[in-house]
Amino acid sequence: MPTQDIPGLTLFRRGKVRDTYVIGEDLLLVASDRISAFDVNLPTLIPGKGIILTQLSRFWFGLTQSIVPNHVVSASVEEFPAELSSLSSELSGRSMLVKRADRIDVECVVRGYLAGTAWREYQASGTVVGSPMPSGMVQSEKFPEPIFTPAIKNDEGHDENVSIGQLQSLVGSELATQLETMSRAIYDLASVHAAACGIILADTKFEFGWIDGELHLIDEILTPDSSRFWDAAGYQPGQDQPSFDKQFVRDWLVSIGWNKEPPAPELPPLVVSGTLARYQEAFDRLTDYLKQPNGTGRREE
Repeated sequence: MPTQDIPGLTLFRRGKVRDTYVIGEDLLLVASDRISAFDVNLPTLIPGKGIILTQLSRFWFGLTQSIVPNHVVSASVEEFPAELSSLSSELSGRSMLVKRADRIDVECVVRGYLAGTAWREYQASGTVVGSPMPSGMVQSEKFPEPIFTPAIKNDEGHDENVSIGQLQSLVGSELATQLETMSRAIYDLASVHAAACGIILADTKFEFGWIDGELHLIDEILTPDSSRFWDAAGYQPGQDQPSFDKQFVRDWLVSIGWNKEPPAPELPPLVVSGTLARYQEAFDRLTDYLKQPNGTGRREE
């Protein structure tokens, strides 16, 4: 739940995972249990995934609001408009009422480690999104400093990586600088918090939009769908890292030889349960940290 339109609500946009509905002057974001890989929606649901994504975003929005305002009005169904009261059970945990923003169609990607498409490009040319990187780096190695690699957002298909210069040409130098500065600041804060929980934030992406003339953080933030989380205890540069994100699904799809074109194959039960377990562990470790009186992210025995 949910995978189709909600009766009585006007659909504003359907994404790979989230469905957005019009609620007066605001929007309702509903995170489904769908999962995508290689920019293709898979036919198998991951039960409970939408709730984890929503609650983790809710946590991070609260933690980062000192850096940049966000679009959240409420994530509690009890505070939603009366017209949604009959849908409380369907919406509970997996939905947020948000302000409508004029979205900036840029994925603001911050990378702290050499992984994924960045690693593949580096192997071929020694660059990441066209920019030269230090020689002799190995897979999953930490960059001397996090790098900002924006991409032009596409609702369908692959996002298009662009250089900082191209970003400046598209949105203007001032806004490009704002986007980079805010993205780096959020990444730095999140990395420190994640490290205290025994998790490495390898890379992540943010989206921003204008609300009443002010830049706001929108969509989701720092979830396993939008980020690469690694277990710090098992981190070893020079190889793939065990992760708390959908890399587990990608790896299985690669192992069966799928050509990354629709239609995607059904996921077997073990991949479904394994994916959900990884998402749940990321959520538990990241959000439990601040609840512990000793501040270590671990319960006192």
